Amino acid sequence: MAQITAKDVAELRAKTGCGMMDCKKALVEANGNMDDAVKILREKGLAAAGKKESRIAAEGLVDILVEGEVAAMIEVNSETDFVAKNASFQAFVKDLLKTIIANKPADVAALMACNYVDTTDTVEAVLKDNIFKIGEKISIRRFVIVEGTVATYIHGTGSTGVIVAFDADDAAKNHPDFAEMAKNITLQIAAGSPPAYISEADVPQSAIDEEMSVLKAQAKNDPKLANKPDAILEKILGGKLGKFYERVCLLNQEYVKDDSLTVGKYIAQSAKAFGGAISVKSFVIYEKGEGIAKREENFADEIAKMVNG
Repeated sequence: MAQITAKDVAELRAKTGCGMMDCKKALVEANGNMDDAVKILREKGLAAAGKKESRIAAEGLVDILVEGEVAAMIEVNSETDFVAKNASFQAFVKDLLKTIIANKPADVAALMACNYVDTTDTVEAVLKDNIFKIGEKISIRRFVIVEGTVATYIHGTGSTGVIVAFDADDAAKNHPDFAEMAKNITLQIAAGSPPAYISEADVPQSAIDEEMSVLKAQAKNDPKLANKPDAILEKILGGKLGKFYERVCLLNQEYVKDDSLTVGKYIAQSAKAFGGAISVKSFVIYEKGEGIAKREENFADEIAKMVNG
């Protein structure tokens, strides 16, 4: 049996980022062969993933797959945009979507336990294997499943994804121009300020109260409004609240392809032209890296680190 030294364990740990005990066990199992030990750790899904866990992954891509009346959208993050452009990474993401549609897991944790499409390996095992091969932290951040009459849109190479679900009768859905109309709504959501709600009726009172509080504070600090009678001030604030609805409600937004229309009017006109009924049931938008704090390093400090080793 080969002699396993502390130096061997440390070397394997440096290569894989795995725990000391895991490295020692792998070396024992591999009879001291470093390459075999790396392979053992890789097969166990331990290598690389642990080492890279603390890194920030804010790049990656958003992707969508539609099969029949089921659409799935996912965000998978990587450390660099270079990896997101890698064909094997993109194929991995697409197969994750196939796995999601086939299994319809409740959340990311449940997805990790699913068998990766066309294999007996779990998603978690395949993810760790990809981390090992690609050499960066990769994380499955979120996904959503939407069923029914849907339209989808991916911007660029996966920076933004949108799924919109419609309530539409057969006359509308079967019209040859329905798909174009539906696509235009996805473009609307992706192109401008992303809406938070479908209509004014969907805006919670708490959000309205918060906006009114801000508007009233602004009015008090505006010399032109400070001395206005309450009745007039209420009308002014009501108009400003209307601008708030135009910003946060999809149907109130100015339609990007025709600024003489709101989105709501565009949908109504389309429904009339199609001889049917159409309404927006729901929408989801994913923006890559949204809300992830990216690490910012001083450039001079970074150069100094490289020079000093």
